Formats: sequence, C-alpha cells, structure tokens
Amino acid sequence: MRSEEDRPVAGFPFSAVVGQDQLRLALILCAVHPGIGGVLVRGEKGTAKSTVVRALTALLPAVDDAGTTRPARLVELPVGATEDRVIGSIDLEKVLRDGERAFQPGLLAAAHQGVLYVDEVNLLHDHLVDVLLDAAAMGRVHIERDGISHSHPAKFVLVGTMNPEEGELRPQLLDRFGLAVDVAASRDVDVRMEVVRRRLDYERDPEAFVARYESADEELAAEIRTAREKLDSVELSNRELRRIASLCASFDVDGMRADLVLARTATAHAAWRGDSEVTAEDVRVAAELTLPHRRRRDPFDEPGLDQQQLDDALEQADQDAQSQVEDDARDGEPEPPENPEDRGPDEDRGPEDGGPEEGGPDDEGPDDDGPEDPDGPGGGVRATDRPSAPPAGEFKAKLLEVPGVGEGAPGRRSRSMSPRGRVVRSTRERGHGLHLTSTVFAAAESQVARGRTAGRLRLAPADLRGAIREGREGNLIVFVVDASGSMAARDRLSAVTGAVVSLLRDAYQRRDKVAVITVRGREAELVLPPTSSVDIAVRRLQSMRTGGKSPLAEGFLRAREVVLRERLRDPQRRALVVTLTDGRATGGKDALHRARVAAHLLADASVASIVVDCETGLVRLGLAAELARELRGGYVRLAELSAQQVAGVVRAAA
Repeated sequence: MRSEEDRPVAGFPFSAVVGQDQLRLALILCAVHPGIGGVLVRGEKGTAKSTVVRALTALLPAVDDAGTTRPARLVELPVGATEDRVIGSIDLEKVLRDGERAFQPGLLAAAHQGVLYVDEVNLLHDHLVDVLLDAAAMGRVHIERDGISHSHPAKFVLVGTMNPEEGELRPQLLDRFGLAVDVAASRDVDVRMEVVRRRLDYERDPEAFVARYESADEELAAEIRTAREKLDSVELSNRELRRIASLCASFDVDGMRADLVLARTATAHAAWRGDSEVTAEDVRVAAELTLPHRRRRDPFDEPGLDQQQLDDALEQADQDAQSQVEDDARDGEPEPPENPEDRGPDEDRGPEDGGPEEGGPDDEGPDDDGPEDPDGPGGGVRATDRPSAPPAGEFKAKLLEVPGVGEGAPGRRSRSMSPRGRVVRSTRERGHGLHLTSTVFAAAESQVARGRTAGRLRLAPADLRGAIREGREGNLIVFVVDASGSMAARDRLSAVTGAVVSLLRDAYQRRDKVAVITVRGREAELVLPPTSSVDIAVRRLQSMRTGGKSPLAEGFLRAREVVLRERLRDPQRRALVVTLTDGRATGGKDALHRARVAAHLLADASVASIVVDCETGLVRLGLAAELARELRGGYVRLAELSAQQVAGVVRAAA
C-alpha cells in the first residue's frame, strides 16, 4: 500500500490559474487545432509559464493506443537532449541480441496526441529546434539514418517557454512557432494577492484544491472536444480570407506561413466560440497571437504588436474586403453607356480633341516657374546634414570565428567537437557516444572466428567504436570600444557604432554571449557583463558616454579579467576580444607602453582577438596595428570590415 509520501501530487488545475488569459487562450486554440504549430511563451521568471503548460495536458481528449484508451501525455524535452533521444535510433538491444535491425522511437513518438514541452527553448541547440518544428508542422517524423528508413505520426501541441534575458531565438525559428505570447507578472495588487493565495492553498492540500476546480476543468475539456469536432465545418469566407491576407501584407511579414497560421487560428477560435463561420473578431484575436513575433526581424526590433497599427490595418483590410464585395456584385451588371457630356472640359481629351498635349503645363511635375530649390527636389535637408554613419549592411562579420576547435558551447559560430554535432567519423577511442554502425561492422568481421553460427551477435571490447561529432559553438564576444576624445568625432563614432551593432546582430544570430567594455577618461567601464541578451547591449551602447583620454591598457586588462572569470563559469565557451580603436593610448603616464604590455598579457592568457583600426585621415600613425601584433591577433581597418576580410584576418591569427 502506498504511503502518503509516495502518493503522486496532483497537478495545478488549468482553471485555477489567475490572469494570463492570452496564454491560456493560445494553448486552448492549439489544443483545438494542433496544426497551428505550437506556442512560444516568452516572459520573466516566476510568471507561471510551466504551471499553465503542464495543466493543459489534463484537458486534452483521451488517446486510443493499441486498442486501449489512455490519457494524453506531457513529454518534457531536456535542453541537453541528443538528436537520437528526440527522433529515435536503432534498437541496440535487438541488434545485439537477435541480429535484427529495428528502430527505437524517441520523445517525438511518445508525445503523439499529447503535449511536447520544451522549457528554455532558446537554449536548445538550433538543429533540434528545427527537428521539433518540422515535426509539429508536418504531424509526422521521417528518419533516414544508420541504414534505417522509418516514419511515424507525431501530432502534438508544441509549447516552448523562454526568458528573453537569457537570449533570443533567431527570427527563422521564431517564425516557425505558430503563436507567441509575452507574459509578465501583474502589477495589480489584488491579482497578485489572489495568485499567492491560490498557490498557498494548493501547497497546503493539493487534492482538495484540485477537487475545487475539477468541474471547471472538465467543462473546459468538453468544450475543447466539441470545438475539435466542429473545426472542419467552420467556414472561412473569401471576405475574411482577404482580411487575413491584407493584414499580413500590411505588417510586411516574410513568406506565407503567417497567412496560413492566422487562418487556422481564426478558424479554431470560431470553433471554440461555437460559431460556424469565421468573423472579423476571430481574425483580430488570431492576429494578436500570430503576428507579434513575426514582425521582429533582428534583436533590435521591439517585440509586440502596436494596437493602433493593428486597428489601422484591420480598418484598411475591412475597406479592401468591402470594395472587393462591391466589385464582385458589379461584375454581372452591364456597363452604362458613356455620355460625352458627362466629361469635364479636358477630361480624357487628347491633342486631337483640343486637350492638353503630353508633357504640357497641365502635367503633374515640378513647377518650372518657381525658384530653384538649393537643396534639390527633395528640399529641406542638405546632403551634408544627413547622418554620416554607413548603413549596417556595409558591416558583415558573418565569418568571424575563434581559431582552432572548441569543446562545443551551444551556438553557431566557431568549429567544435561536441556531443551535439553531426557524426563525421568513428574512432577506436571513447568519442561522443557510440558509433553503432561501425561497432556492428567491426564485430561482424570476427563472428566466424568467435564460433557464432546463429543467435545474438558476439561482441568484444575491441569492437566498440566511438562517434566523432563536429558542429558549431557559441563564443563569448568581448567588445572593447574606445570612446575617447580622439574617437568622438561624429563621422568616426557613427561608423564605429554601426560596426558594433552589426557585430552584435551577428552575435545574436550565432547564439553568442556578449560583453561591452568602454574606454574613456581614466578607466575602462564594463557597461555590460557577459549576457546572451544582445538587445540590452545595443541599449547600453546607445547611451555610451564619449570624450576624454584613452586608457587602452585598462581596457585590455579589464577584458582579460572578464574572460578569465567567464572561463571558470563556462569553461566550454571560448572568448574573442574585438577592440575598436585608433590605437592612440593617452590615459595616464607612459600610456602607449602600458597598453602594449597589457595587450601582451591578454595574449599570454590564450585569448583570441582582433583589432578594428578606426584611424582616419591622411597621416596615419599605425598604432592600432602595433597593438594587434602585441595581442597576436587579427587586424582589419574599419572601412574593410567585411565577411571575407574579417574571416581571413582571424584565421591567419590561428
């Protein structure tokens, strides 16, 4: 008999969650229509993200499994899961015991007709996120590997949660989630009190608390089942489809995925309401869940959806839809004969009718009789008044990487050997996991010598082969930005800022951590400790103070301190120091000599580095190049900062 301590604790009821109405609705709509593609839940810690997701499973319809009925499952995917664990692999036991090649399903198969929950999805390796999203969109998993071809259904509600402060998902992956919801703790005192009260009641007596909300959860579950049954009969009229297409066009989203997801979500919302036809209100609700994360093209775009912009877009879409309805109604009506007397004196009259000739004074265009605009036809802004910073597109550090091969911190920048990479070959050593095919082949060569004629495969320790995996890793990029008086000229500072922002955008896409150190006056200030949230780095950079002397020695020493400290916290993440300076060290006594010594110390700590030379003008002192030599790193001029140049410089420093 089970003791009280052994009895499983009942989960927190879905109906008992206070607030988070948009999150609850998004989860319900995905339960009604799994084809929506899942929900991405973004929010600060302590906002009940995990609690709500786990509570959803109890509302899903029961599953028919091999002639029996079972409750829907909640399958949690750990951040450190391997690809074999996610999609499945060869059944090693059957291979070794029976010599039979068989497939062992993974977590995606276990999640079929249930919920697949990925906490901290932004920390999951990108190729695994791709696998999950492909399965969620297709409803099936196809495996072609290790001589096995297998396919199985995998229809599940995919839910990923993340804290944006710990790093963002790339836009390509954001778009693959059907819906996205930003959650935050309420600032309403009464709501916060109720949250605490219910949680304390639940902890005091979970079974009694669950029983209190049992009927409400059962009612919700019944409504989800009814909505699922009604889904195929819900009509999406051309008018509402035009509204959907117009909305997506207004928000300039990429591709057609947004249109499809919006249509599915609006249909699910209509079914959830019990209606047989999609209405404008269904489209609006769907837009609020579908479009916010698709508007964010890079980490520096503000997340969310402006309500006024949505109102304007819906109004325009309604006008377009109404105009189309009126046009369709007129299509079958005969055109009335034209009465020449209805035309104006010059309307539709060419030269033969006495109307204005082409290119005449009545044509639209500039007024030839007016005074010449000294600022050109645009007027208002002279060319010299325009921002002098080069566009971000001129700076493309896409191939900037740390020399050598790392141990594989999750990311997409530098080469690494890690358990999360793709298998490139086998080894007689341990490697990253077992290379099954090579192990079986090695054993097969000795079966006759070992006296095997039937039955299980006979293995020996010498047969075992390890897997060598190669992938890409994320790095720690430490920016040392010279903000001294010699760098504070408007043109130069704008160019430096543009370069750093482009490098930060690249760091975001490649899953790096970043840190920013500014050098000015008498000290080097760590304005941003190492973080995965590069949008914070941009905000700190925009508020950067400039002027004064240039204590570069302090900047290099501070960078060394940051790198060594992070090695203790995250030993697998290699660092790259990127210094943007003109090399004119002026802070303190014998500043240039101290800068060279500090650079040498940074190099002795085995830290990869690159100096971006920001010196301009006819007379160049070449001080930044000297510092690059002391750092034993790469060197590139600011004007030459392109993918090819940077890649060549960094690789040459290896």
